[in-house]
Amino acid sequence: MKLVVASVGKAKGPIGDAIGEYESRVRRYFAFDAHEVKEEQYRGRGDAARVRDEEGKRLLARVPPGAEIVALHETGKAWDSHKLASYLADLQVRSSPGVAFLIGGAYGLSDEILSRAGHLLALGSMTLPHELARLVLTEQLYRAGTINRGEPYHKGRE
Repeated sequence: MKLVVASVGKAKGPIGDAIGEYESRVRRYFAFDAHEVKEEQYRGRGDAARVRDEEGKRLLARVPPGAEIVALHETGKAWDSHKLASYLADLQVRSSPGVAFLIGGAYGLSDEILSRAGHLLALGSMTLPHELARLVLTEQLYRAGTINRGEPYHKGRE
């Protein structure tokens, strides 16, 4: 099973470094790819839908054939770390081709992504910059791997 995180824009500086660290840790537990797609230029008032659609096409091009889509979105459901770990373990048991977690840019995700997503996932009730959402998600994927293997990284409930 393959995990993919595809997001709009490049992560730079300390956040980019932290994302890189957690991506390398995720690879200890899962086949994993991360993709950054180009941000679409916003041309002014009323252009947000076009931006979402263009970025959405780029994100969807990164979804492996047969993979489930989990869209990070403000209207999504919040999962705790154990729910995410359980979801990933279930995909592995079912021999799923994988899952792609999609993170939109400043104007969010396209309607096509939202309609194709099997799950809408919220990382919390606050709006986060896409780089920070990617960092939190990647850390949680690593945490899920440690939970599923019974390793001591996760200090939450037992």
